[in-house]
This record gives sequence, C-alpha cells and structure tokens, in this order.
Amino acid sequence: MQTVVGIRFKKAGKIYYFDPGPLALAAGENVIVETARGLEHGQVVIGPRQVAEEDIVAPLKTVQRRASLLDMDKVKENKVKEDEAFSICEQKIKAHNLPMKLIDVEYTFDVNKIIFYFTAEGRIDFRELVKDLAAVFRTRIELRQIGVRDEAKMLGGIGCCGRSLCCSTFLGDFEPVSIRMAKEQNLSLNPTKISGICGRLMCCLKYESDSYGGCCKKIVPPTAGRRVITIDGEGKVIAVSNNKKTATVLLDDGKTLIIPWEEVVEKEDE
Repeated sequence: MQTVVGIRFKKAGKIYYFDPGPLALAAGENVIVETARGLEHGQVVIGPRQVAEEDIVAPLKTVQRRASLLDMDKVKENKVKEDEAFSICEQKIKAHNLPMKLIDVEYTFDVNKIIFYFTAEGRIDFRELVKDLAAVFRTRIELRQIGVRDEAKMLGGIGCCGRSLCCSTFLGDFEPVSIRMAKEQNLSLNPTKISGICGRLMCCLKYESDSYGGCCKKIVPPTAGRRVITIDGEGKVIAVSNNKKTATVLLDDGKTLIIPWEEVVEKEDE
C-alpha cells in the first residue's frame, strides 16, 4: 500500500495521485507539483489515504511544496496572461483565415508552455500559426484540438434540467453513453430530447443505467433490413458485423454510418 493525495488541476478535472512526502496535507490546500508539463499548481481534493500499488500510475511523483502567497499571486498573473493570449491568438487565427474556434488558453505554472485549446471540423494545418504565436510569446506553444464534449466541459452552461452541466461541475472523466440506455429507462429516443448542449447523448443517461440492469444484459445485434433509431436519426440496417460488433446503417438523409450495436435501437413495428 502507498500513501497518496488526490490533486486536481482544474475544476471538475481528472484527479491525479501524488506522494505527499513529509507534508501533512489536507483537502482544500493549494500545492505545487511537478508533472510531465513542468511545475503546476493544483488543489488537494483527496486527503492522505492508502492506495494499492496496482491503482497507481508509475512513477508516483512527490508534492514539491505547499503553495505560498507568491505562488498564488503567480497563478493570478497567469490567469491575466491567459486572457491576453486568448485575444492575440484569435487575431492570429483570423489573420491566417483558419477554420478553427479557439476555446481556452492555459499557461503552465512556470510559464514554460502555453496550451491553446480549439475545435474544428477536421484536421488543421496550423504550423504557420504556431510560428507566429511563438514569435509573440517566446515560449513553447501547443495547439490541442478537442471534441465537442470537452468544449462543453471547458465553457460550461445550463442543461435541460436547469442545473449547471455535470461535466463542468463534478464529472472528472467522460464515460461511454449509448442510446440503449435511454431505451432501457423508457425515455424518448428523439435525439434532440436526450442530447446535451454538446450535441452528444447526455452524460446523466449513465447514472441510473445499472439500476435498470443494462450492465448485465447481453447486447443483441440488430437485424439486417430492420428500421432502427440512432443518435443521428432513423435509418435501415444494411449490414451487420459479428466480428466487430458493428452495424452499417443507411440513414433516411442518405448518409451511411458504421456504429456499435449498443448505439442502435430497432424501431418497434407500428
């Protein structure tokens, strides 16, 4: 068994284990730790606890120190710099006429790297943009393309329930969600009613799925030729792969999808 503390670097971000070393840390304390990206500021969200060795991702790094007042001032300064970097990057994107949407900017604590998060429909050649940004900021630049679920997590918002998005308030990781979960819970299979603001199936469909026995049911492959419902709309199964456990669906709008069995629900005969 190994004594660890759980540290989170962002609100609703993933929790990482660190060795507290000689420090007697408690939940809520701010600390400085060394990560693969360099020195980072984080907050202890899980106090010292014993964890099995197999549950730890090696190598387990040690907490450097408690964050001092100077460290916290630097964190605030970095936040101001992030806002400035966001504005500059948006101008550069517009100047290069790149089809990408800037979502967030993050400075590492030691300012050795700036990470720009963006979304785009496909792959973007941003080599010239990186050169421009490196010339302005004179530090390492990383442009990271993210998906729509990560975009919603970063930006936040209000769900159809009237509460703040789960992903931006407490969910550390995204778990797989399928349309079968909605069917098992007798919910509407209309994609517009079971999708979040990100356009993907709502994360909360997973919460009660196990209570309905979804985890214990064997997934039955859809039948070729049957009308089915998918998250992208209705269509007809034109092929089924038993090896890959996928179905090829021809949607009513003419588009063809190859999707896992669990994301296909056969439409009941009317």
